Amino acid sequence: MGFHYMFIIYLLILVLPLSTSYESAIADDQAEFFTHIKNSLSGSPLIDNWDDTKPVCSYTGVSCDKEGYVIKIDISGWSLSGRFPENVCSFLPRLKSLHLGFNKIHGEFPQSITNCSLMEDLNITKTNLTGMLPDFSPMTSLRLLDLSSNFFTGAFPISFINLTNLEAVNFNENGGFDLWSLPENVSRLTKLRSMILSTCMVRGPIPRSIGNMTSLVDLELSGNFLVGPIPREIGLLRNLRQLELYYNQLVGQIPEELGNLTELVDLDMSVNKLTGSLPAAICRLPKLEVLQLYNNSLTGEIPRVLENSTTLTMLSLYDNYLTGEVPRHLGRSSPLTLFDLSENRLTGELPTEVCNGGKLLYFLALGNMFSGVLPESYGKCVSLIRFRLNSNRLTGKIPDGILGLPSVSIIDLSYNFLNGSISQEIRNARNLSELFIQGNSISGIIPPEISGAPNLVKIDLSNNLLFGPIPSEISNLKRLNLLLLQGNKLNFSIPNSLSLLKSLNVLDLSRNLLTGGIPESLSDLLPTSMNFSNNLLSGPIPVEFIKGGQLESFTGNTGLCVSVYTNMMAYQNFPMCSQTYDQKKVNCFWVVGVSVGLLFIGGILFLRRWFSTERDVLKHEEEAWTSSYFSYNMKSFHHVSFNHREIIDAMVEKNVVGHGGSGTVYKIELSNGEVVAVKRFWSRKPKEDDHHQQQVMDKELKSEIETLGNIRHKNIVKLYCYLSSFNCNLLVYEYMPNGSLWDALHICKCDLDWPTRHQIAVGVAKSLAYLHHDLLPPIIHRDVKSTNILLDRNFQPKVADFGLAKILKGREKDSTTTVVAGTYGYLAPEYAYSSKASTKCDVYSFGVVLMELITGKKPVEAEYGENKNIIYWISTKVETKEGAFEILDKKLSGFFKDDMIKVLRIAILCTCRIATVRPTMNEVLQLLIQADPCGFDTCKSSNNTKVPN
Repeated sequence: MGFHYMFIIYLLILVLPLSTSYESAIADDQAEFFTHIKNSLSGSPLIDNWDDTKPVCSYTGVSCDKEGYVIKIDISGWSLSGRFPENVCSFLPRLKSLHLGFNKIHGEFPQSITNCSLMEDLNITKTNLTGMLPDFSPMTSLRLLDLSSNFFTGAFPISFINLTNLEAVNFNENGGFDLWSLPENVSRLTKLRSMILSTCMVRGPIPRSIGNMTSLVDLELSGNFLVGPIPREIGLLRNLRQLELYYNQLVGQIPEELGNLTELVDLDMSVNKLTGSLPAAICRLPKLEVLQLYNNSLTGEIPRVLENSTTLTMLSLYDNYLTGEVPRHLGRSSPLTLFDLSENRLTGELPTEVCNGGKLLYFLALGNMFSGVLPESYGKCVSLIRFRLNSNRLTGKIPDGILGLPSVSIIDLSYNFLNGSISQEIRNARNLSELFIQGNSISGIIPPEISGAPNLVKIDLSNNLLFGPIPSEISNLKRLNLLLLQGNKLNFSIPNSLSLLKSLNVLDLSRNLLTGGIPESLSDLLPTSMNFSNNLLSGPIPVEFIKGGQLESFTGNTGLCVSVYTNMMAYQNFPMCSQTYDQKKVNCFWVVGVSVGLLFIGGILFLRRWFSTERDVLKHEEEAWTSSYFSYNMKSFHHVSFNHREIIDAMVEKNVVGHGGSGTVYKIELSNGEVVAVKRFWSRKPKEDDHHQQQVMDKELKSEIETLGNIRHKNIVKLYCYLSSFNCNLLVYEYMPNGSLWDALHICKCDLDWPTRHQIAVGVAKSLAYLHHDLLPPIIHRDVKSTNILLDRNFQPKVADFGLAKILKGREKDSTTTVVAGTYGYLAPEYAYSSKASTKCDVYSFGVVLMELITGKKPVEAEYGENKNIIYWISTKVETKEGAFEILDKKLSGFFKDDMIKVLRIAILCTCRIATVRPTMNEVLQLLIQADPCGFDTCKSSNNTKVPN
């Protein structure tokens, strides 16, 4: 017995030091790895607080087991940047959970992670990782794999289907993979509860075997290239709560078997090619909250059983071919937040109980054939943000409560048969930004109470029966960007107060009965698009309008005249002003001049008599003030060989070549033979009512300097320097002798042949591709138009005017602005309505410029029809080959017709109504290069346009 005790004691003496030594080695290895992390990653005080003198198990974000082994690292959302070190499991052999998401970790995926055989939870979502992914087969313990929102490339890691313990897999938003197909044996993953494979390049059919994955709760395959029908076997997934298949190319009918998914909460199969009717069985699902099937080709009626739902919150069926009446009691028992049935063929009266739940935010039913009156109950939908029923057949008056909804931002009731007047309750619409009631039979006056809606940005009341004066109170709407009142019976004179609308970009008062003169103060605005034609206006047209090239806006006013001729415009529609007007001016000048002269002389005599001893002091102060007033600070962005004094001395009237909304442009020939363009921004101390305008000008100036001063591209205008003084700011650019593309196409009518126009298009595309894809962060121009494309002596284009440019700090979808910037006729529809600026907005505007180059026409012309633009006009012509050829600029040689059609296809792609379908500028550039009329023909007809082959 004693021998046994002695043997045990002997063993303990041998083992304990070994055990202690082993534990110490493990602790050292773990500490060494966290030192590697600290040396590789930075940006968070949490990681800086990891103290080398303390055990790693005490570190924030680190968890250990009872034996001191690290089993979990969670540093997600720490805003860390750098590279994650390799060989994590060589140092941490028992690591089970690794969370690195929502950081700025870059470099390739750390391949050695696959050695972590005990890893159960790997989450590296939303980092900047790149490169190819490894074979994950060795990680047999994995239960959760989330690598979403990264930049991986190459072959998709189909090996994930070997991980039979997986419960959740997420590769969402990895669009760099090669195309791949979901295999039939994906059904091996019988424990999988969540499979999110959205936007990761999946093609082919959905395998029918997916019906065997009965543990699935969440199945998301959206944003891919899936084809074929929806497998009816999906109806076997009785635990499914979320099914998202939107943005694919699925065809056929919606399977009735989906009505067996009694746990389903969210169903979204929008933007596919689905046909047939909406199964009533789906509308009966007891827990269904979200039903989205928009942008398909569904037919038939909306099942009446849907009105019995007590759970439905979002119903979006827009852009289908649905017919019949909407279930009368839809929304009676459900807490609807979104109701969108737009662009179908629905008839009958509108449902009256959609607001019963008190949570409705969006009511959208535009582009149908609804009839009857607007229900009074809609005036009690106080939660509404958007209310759009335009392009229907509604009659009767607009209920007072609708126009006074306190939260609504958009009211669009245009193109119906509504009558009655505009309610004074509009003063309660404190959040209203866009009001569209055009194309109805609204009568009465424009109520002055409209000024009580201070956030209005757009007002369109055109083509109604409104009469009376334009209320001067509109001037209180400091954010107003668009005011369309044409086609009414408005009389009286144009109020001077309109000149206070410093943000106004579009103004149309045409086809009314307005009388009197044109207020001189309106010339301070010079909006991008304005129209005073076909009224009863009289008197001289203000000179600034003439200089701004706006004479076309005054036709049809027989009492108007011009008091000055320039060589820029033709004046055949306007006589010279009679001496009556000139004599009035002369008399006025005489009276004012004599009065001022007498006061001046009297003042001088008074000062000489009483302050003669102060004369030298005053003279000295005046000289000092003058010196200060004309002292400029200069910031150069390129080497300059001129003196700023030469620039300032040359800023005289004879050198003026243009006027814009924020300044005057001069052409200045320097003594060294160089020619420059100078844009002058006057910065005065603003009055209270000018404060907003001054802020806008300062913001534009700052944006232009920051943008142009820091970028270099041969197709972007060169900013030489910036001069600033007490009351004046100057930008000095390279001079473009051939003016703008707008001038070349629409004013001087230069004979630009098609190869030259194509050259211009390619140059502009290169500059925008540079802004969007080569800069970090990217830049959105936000005002791409032909007037902002300048031409050098060789007709090479240079994009200018970056006053509205926006730096993309985050993802495009987050780039929201509170005020719509840009120019009418070029604005992308989603930007005009949502104020969300993205690179796809520039793509849309560039598409309009392409259409100008192809047709020689302006974006907005009378021949297109009321409130129609060049995109609509082209869409009505291109259904046949003959029609497509008809729109081509007649001044161009017929030899290039086929080449122009190729570019027309590109233009139509760029101006697609759905932003996500538009190509990127890199893609546009490649398409244009392929369509080079002077090269060999390598391009093929696009199947994505309506232009015939």
